[in-house]
Amino acid sequence: MAGTGRRAEFPVLLARHFGTESQGDYVLRPTEGPGHATELAREAARAGCRVVVAVGGDGTVNEVGQGLLHQENTAMGIVPRGSGNGLARHLKVPLNLSRALRRLREPVFSRMDVGRVNGRPFFCTAGLGFDARVSQMFAQAGSRGLSTYMRVTLSEYQTFKSVPVVVETNGVKLETNCYVLAFANASQYGNNAYIAPDANLQDGLLDMCLMDALPPWRAVQVVLGMALGTLPRTGGAAYSHTSHTTVRAAAPIGCHADGDYLGHGTEFEFDLLPLALEVAV
Repeated sequence: MAGTGRRAEFPVLLARHFGTESQGDYVLRPTEGPGHATELAREAARAGCRVVVAVGGDGTVNEVGQGLLHQENTAMGIVPRGSGNGLARHLKVPLNLSRALRRLREPVFSRMDVGRVNGRPFFCTAGLGFDARVSQMFAQAGSRGLSTYMRVTLSEYQTFKSVPVVVETNGVKLETNCYVLAFANASQYGNNAYIAPDANLQDGLLDMCLMDALPPWRAVQVVLGMALGTLPRTGGAAYSHTSHTTVRAAAPIGCHADGDYLGHGTEFEFDLLPLALEVAV
C-alpha cells in the first residue's frame, strides 16, 4: 500500500527479472497489516532465506529490518515503493523498479548500525517534536506523496510550539527547547531531505540535530539546507554525535521512528546497536 504507485505491475516485473515463483528462487508474500512484515521476515530467516526484500516504503523497510536484527545469514534488500524512501536513497538503491530488481540479482552485502528509541528500532531517522507531528498528521491525511507531505508540513508549521526538554548526552546535561530533536542513523528523512548529510551507517554513532525554535527566517534556512545537503553549515541547527541520549520533556511531545508516529510521551531513550543488520544492495 506504500507510496502512490500501482501495485499490480510489480509481480509482472518480478517474473520478468527472476521468472515466475515456480521457476525462480523466490517467494512473494504480501503483508496483511501492521507488523506482519516483521513476522514474515523472521519466518524467512528461520527458513534459511539469504535475502528478505522489503517492497514498499520506509515503514515496510522498518518492519522487515526489525525481523532480521542480529541475523548472521539473512540480509535485507529493498525495492523502494514508498513516498520518501529514505534508507533506500541513502544506500543508493535505484528508485526505478526494473533497475532495483536487476541490482538484486548480484547484490553487495554489508552491515549497518541500527538506532533505537525506547527500545523500538529505527534504521533511518527518529525524533521528537515537529517532524513527529507531521508524521502523525500525514498518516491521517488520506493520501500519500510529496505534495500531501508538504501541505501537512505547512499547515502544522502555523500552530506548532516548542516544548522545554532536558537532554543528557556525552556526559553533558542540556536544558533547552525542542522544536525538532532528530536522531539520524542515515542522512535523510526521504525525498532527498537531508537532516544529517554527514551521517554514516557504520560509525557506531547517531547524528543528533537540535532546533530549539523555527521562526520564518530560520525555516527558510533549514528548508534550503535540507534540500542542498548543507544544513550543518547554515547554522540553522546544532549537531553532535551520540550513541546514547536520554530526553525528559516538560510536557508530552510526539515521537516518530522512520516516519511512523509512535505517540506522545515525556521520557525517551535513544541508543544504538552497532552493525546489527546485514543489508543487500
